[in-house]
Amino acid sequence: MMIMILSIVLLGYFMILLDTSIVITGLPAIGVDLGLSPLHLSWVQNAYTLSFGALLLLGARAGDIYGRKKTLNVGIVLFMVASVAIAFAPHAYVLIGARIVQGLDAAIIAPATLALITEHFPEGPQRLRATSAYGAVAGIGVAAGMVIGGVFAEALSWRIGFIINVPMGLILLYLVKRSLPATAAKQETLDILGAISSTLGIAGVLYAIVLSAENGWGSPTVFVPLAAGVVLFAWFLFHESRVTHPLLPLHLFKDRQRNAILASRFLLVGSVMSFFFFSTQLLQDATGFNALQAGLAFVPLSLVQFATARFSPRLAGHGMSEATLIVGGLLIMVVGMVSLAIAPYMVGFWIGLILVGGGQGFAFGPMTSSALSRATPEDAGALSGLVNSVHQIGGTFGVGVFGALAVAVVGHEETAAMITERAHLGFTISSVSFAVATILAVSSFAPIKRSSEQLHPS
Repeated sequence: MMIMILSIVLLGYFMILLDTSIVITGLPAIGVDLGLSPLHLSWVQNAYTLSFGALLLLGARAGDIYGRKKTLNVGIVLFMVASVAIAFAPHAYVLIGARIVQGLDAAIIAPATLALITEHFPEGPQRLRATSAYGAVAGIGVAAGMVIGGVFAEALSWRIGFIINVPMGLILLYLVKRSLPATAAKQETLDILGAISSTLGIAGVLYAIVLSAENGWGSPTVFVPLAAGVVLFAWFLFHESRVTHPLLPLHLFKDRQRNAILASRFLLVGSVMSFFFFSTQLLQDATGFNALQAGLAFVPLSLVQFATARFSPRLAGHGMSEATLIVGGLLIMVVGMVSLAIAPYMVGFWIGLILVGGGQGFAFGPMTSSALSRATPEDAGALSGLVNSVHQIGGTFGVGVFGALAVAVVGHEETAAMITERAHLGFTISSVSFAVATILAVSSFAPIKRSSEQLHPS
């Protein structure tokens, strides 16, 4: 039974990651086929990112109230329907609309599957093995999406890449039916005001980040939604402190170690996603790789990440702590990103690629396990939504902010030399971000200083 539950977690996560990255290498073919402008083309990815990130907290809470089995079934079915709509989309508006629906469905599936780890795998070796497998899928899913997108775009049609979600969804539905018990809905009301304010707040921030690279942070199209998003989310946090059944229980933030790990994860994911962003541009636009070649270039990273992620539980079994795995993995990624930034192109790229993948494999699973630890079953869904939100917003932040910084310093020109210079600057920024993530991870495991009153109670 545990194997089937873990299969739901891993296959669900793989399907979501696949649709995050399959578009990257398929975008040129999509643009040609549908005659999309660069603006429309960017929103093929942005629409999914925005709806996914903005609705994660709501999707997590829905799983808590209505049950994992019911919400997973709804999310999977709608994800398959949206995938078919994308595959047969006649024009941009159907395609982008279906991508919005896909993001909504992913926001239901992602926290529900991660919550299954908290509910069914106790803290310790079992949970670390589960989260390490989860981390292994992270690398395979991203690279698989880029390779599959490239293969179909070059050899057949980009549309087929979305049809493959249907058989995966059917397998998931079967696993959910066989392994998850039906549960009655809780007699709790959904926090509607919290749902609206959190969704609009996160959407405003994500929208601003997405547009920042093109319009600049001083543009009203960026500043206004950013300010509105921050205000709305601040009001959401205030509101959550006053309701009986909050969408996001604020006591989750009382854990100092979890806060530092989540901040470290935010920077890790942002650095990794900006690495993919700059590397893809470097390979396709500056070096002349086609979509398939660019996708295949990331296979070594995924294989190394898969291997180190599967190996990390063995190291833990021989006495290595989660802290050592996390900090060690982050340090490896710092070295890899520095190699990408300063070494000669081909040598630095391949060395950096392998080190970033290896370090992520060591760090990602233990980092997820640490973030989920010390949580009650009642908080499983909310905490899973929080972890996924940090992940999604961090990735968007990395691409948007690091990309904007590189453009601001180097310029917009699309010559091979300028693209290469922007990429190397982006790798440098990511190196600094990885270093800060490492410091945060170290601080999260530092002993908590207690006051003299706590040490010597009267």
